[in-house]
Amino acid sequence: MAKSNKITYLGTGRRKSSIARVRLVEGTGKITINKKDIEEFFDLETLKVIVRQPLTVTNTLSKYDVICSVNGGGVSGQAGAIRHGIARALNEANSEYRPILKTNGFLTRDSRMKERKKYGLKKARKAPQFSKR
Repeated sequence: MAKSNKITYLGTGRRKSSIARVRLVEGTGKITINKKDIEEFFDLETLKVIVRQPLTVTNTLSKYDVICSVNGGGVSGQAGAIRHGIARALNEANSEYRPILKTNGFLTRDSRMKERKKYGLKKARKAPQFSKR
């Protein structure tokens, strides 16, 4: 594999049980996720918007190419993980973007996770139906 002279910025994003490894390369704004174009990878328009949010806020949508590999979780969690990774990579690329990204909440890792199942219950909080007799 040929080594390119373009500067790359790395960022790791996490959301629920999804992990995204993001590379920002100077380019034209092409977003590639798991070797597929964003249009091919995500069906819903809202998920595409979520992924592009950090680039839109910092006005760098056509400045960087995004190459990303994501695994684990569902599509919504993966989109959130990619957004987190892109924000971290942008912060590494230029520290002037930090206040904008921070105020929009893109640098904060969403800590909400699925609650574990407890014994005696059917799910995390759902109890079996109570019967007096």
